[in-house]
Amino acid sequence: MGNLDVKYNYIKEECLKSTSKNPLEIARTLMKSDLISINGPEHHLLDGAAFLTAYKNAGGNIDLRLALDNLATRSILMPGATCGYWGVCGASTSLGAAFSIINHTSPLSNSDYYKDNMEYTSHVLGIMSKIGGPRCCKRNAFISLSYAITFAKEKYGVIMESSKIICEFADKNPDCIKERCPFYKK
Repeated sequence: MGNLDVKYNYIKEECLKSTSKNPLEIARTLMKSDLISINGPEHHLLDGAAFLTAYKNAGGNIDLRLALDNLATRSILMPGATCGYWGVCGASTSLGAAFSIINHTSPLSNSDYYKDNMEYTSHVLGIMSKIGGPRCCKRNAFISLSYAITFAKEKYGVIMESSKIICEFADKNPDCIKERCPFYKK
């Protein structure tokens, strides 16, 4: 794993230090690090970690260190480029994993939480499918996190902060779709 170990440790340590209730801002702060690639599998941890951190800071009942370790264990199982090769985005699965950690769901769960996880990921993938490709881990993170804020409030009563996102990464992404992206700075 090598370089990914360094990235994962950075993400987890920064999240444990954060007091923010805004997962979008936590994610943007993490994304600005030179350790984080414009696109890459580290986002499979980063996105869910930013959410879990804001969720905890907003009063969500989780052990953040344990939740981040659990998310890291799950995230490493998903290779990069799943958006193009598998038809599922790592941002949506990262948040799906975060919700399953919060709700203690597993493949054998028979509860509304199991259904909630599927409802969340299918909704987010639907939004992404309307925009199309090529990949952008930043855009998909912002989409996933924006909806997760609303979803957590409606389903679980945890109120996190939000903010308007204007992408500051477009110039670094040679595949940026510019005006087709809802976060592109016009």
